[in-house]
Amino acid sequence: MTVLIVIGILFLALAVVVPLLEKSNWRMSSEEQSKLSRWIWPLLMLLLLAQLIKMMVS
Repeated sequence: MTVLIVIGILFLALAVVVPLLEKSNWRMSSEEQSKLSRWIWPLLMLLLLAQLIKMMVS
C-alpha cells in the first residue's frame, strides 16, 4: 500500500510541475547546457560510489 501512495504522490507532483515548466520561458543556451553536462557524469559516478560504500558498510 505504501508503494501505491508514493507512486500517487509522484504522479501528482508530475502533474503540477510539468504545466508550470511549460508555461515558464526558462530556456538554456547551448553554452549553459554544455557547462551543466560537464558536471552530470562526475556527479553520477560520485553518487554510485557513495551508494557502493553505503552498501558495503551496512
